[in-house]
Amino acid sequence: MMRRAMLLAGAGLVLIGAAAARPVTYALPPEKEIILPTGAGGELTQAQCGACHSLDYVQTQPRGKGPQFWKDAVGKMVKIYGAPIEPGDADAISLYLAKTYG
Repeated sequence: MMRRAMLLAGAGLVLIGAAAARPVTYALPPEKEIILPTGAGGELTQAQCGACHSLDYVQTQPRGKGPQFWKDAVGKMVKIYGAPIEPGDADAISLYLAKTYG
């Protein structure tokens, strides 16, 4: 009985603390427009990849990984994350990324 009373009292203190908590606010840095380098497949890559995530994600991938890395990366976006990219477009994007960043 005493244990139950202590648990209830502790739960009450948690609720009081939660009610007194103030919301945390913060400022995000301004978004910057990222334009991928020109090249065959560049506009397609800009549109398809940029539709789902920041193009910072593309630019911060490790360099020198080669065509298979990019083919796998684009394949993951399609198969795992459901990116609506047609197979021919996925090949063009992978080739562009390999030439530009690989």
